[in-house]
Amino acid sequence: MNKEFVKKLTKAQRDILLNKGTEAPFTGELLENKKKGTYSCAGCGNELFSSDKKYDSKTGWPSFYDVLEQKNIKLKKEKRFFGRIEVLCAKCGGHLGHVFDDGPKPTGKRYCINSVSLKFEKK
Repeated sequence: MNKEFVKKLTKAQRDILLNKGTEAPFTGELLENKKKGTYSCAGCGNELFSSDKKYDSKTGWPSFYDVLEQKNIKLKKEKRFFGRIEVLCAKCGGHLGHVFDDGPKPTGKRYCINSVSLKFEKK
């Protein structure tokens, strides 16, 4: 991640984006956000998710059933947790959260993303 981005991050953002931390469930400020807009990486501004694809998964983290563009994220199988897939920003490599196969149609995916790793821009 670019050093200039890192300087601008809060302690919580550094913990999640750089150190693969996780915010406590039901605490993220974007969890209940119902406004229309775009969710971008808090580290580099890469556009990741649309409010049109956000849904209430009742898990405690903002959840999306699809990404804006697949090329904007990277998926990585975690070694420490069998079968868990990490979601990373393709531009800066920041940790965003995880993706699971228990989401709604049409994709069946649940991108479970930390609020702290996102910035929201209202449209």
